[in-house]
Amino acid sequence: MSDRFDAVVVGAGIIGLTTALRLQQTGARVAVVAAEPSIVTTSSVAAAVWYPTRTRFEARVLGWATDTYDEFARQAANGVPGVVMRPTRMLLRDPAHDVPWWAAALPGLRALRRDEVQAPFTGGWAFTVPSVEMSRYLPWLQQSLCSAGGTLIHRRIDALEQAGVWAPTVVNASGLGARALCGDTEVQPVRGQLVLVANPGLHTSVRDEDNADGYTYVHPRSTDIVLGGTFEIGEWDTTPSPATAAAILRRCTELLPELAGVPVLGHRVGLRPYREGGVRLEADPDPHGQVRRLVHNYGHGGAGVTLAWGCADAATALVCAAVRPG
Repeated sequence: MSDRFDAVVVGAGIIGLTTALRLQQTGARVAVVAAEPSIVTTSSVAAAVWYPTRTRFEARVLGWATDTYDEFARQAANGVPGVVMRPTRMLLRDPAHDVPWWAAALPGLRALRRDEVQAPFTGGWAFTVPSVEMSRYLPWLQQSLCSAGGTLIHRRIDALEQAGVWAPTVVNASGLGARALCGDTEVQPVRGQLVLVANPGLHTSVRDEDNADGYTYVHPRSTDIVLGGTFEIGEWDTTPSPATAAAILRRCTELLPELAGVPVLGHRVGLRPYREGGVRLEADPDPHGQVRRLVHNYGHGGAGVTLAWGCADAATALVCAAVRPG
């Protein structure tokens, strides 16, 4: 079969779609192949506020996070659907308040004043970051891709070399699927459960970073609020737990009493594609079958939205480097 596309991206979450768009912007004919539509991927469940959740510092990770922040800020200014800049407060219980490593990626971070916190909190940080409503943003990414000539293919593949049917260059953005597609046992799920509630008029995201009872955050959106959450490594169950939901509601209401009695609109569970060694973003030296160039871009854990555009740029640079003569 002759090649129909210059490149195919495996995976239709935010990592796959942003990478496909960047490849397309180089002039490549691009297809995205995925077993499921974007709207049912882990990305669709994400609270999707820029923040490198449980991500270790690396210089390249800071670069990806910075580039992604800048891109989302431009998109928010340009009215891209679902993207806004959201004021955020990260509250801390520990008396030592070291400046977070990711602070260099964003402008305007400041320490909270004493009159802005009360017990049990001892301080914290105020900053403004992109917030992305995935129910609006993922369709925009798809539409942008398709309106510029890209193609979405709904097909399950069992091995990356099968993608060579569509193109000689493959970008593996399969997220949790990389565990099977690459035999990468470092990839495992991190279960995240959320509660969606009606918004009583809140605008600022708030994080209780050190809550011993569990991961706690409140992220307002245009029509609801995302309450979280959990970070359960190795858990595959996608059924919402009523007990976990009750605990999330309790923690978040203790954090912000304005949430008392708000109507619950729904429950969500997503499996973050965590990788023990961090993001795998590299060219594969040994592609198979009809695949002549293979670039991996997976393992973002809970920071997919935070790193997406920076990683898309880096993956695209690897593809372009591979096709240059000499």
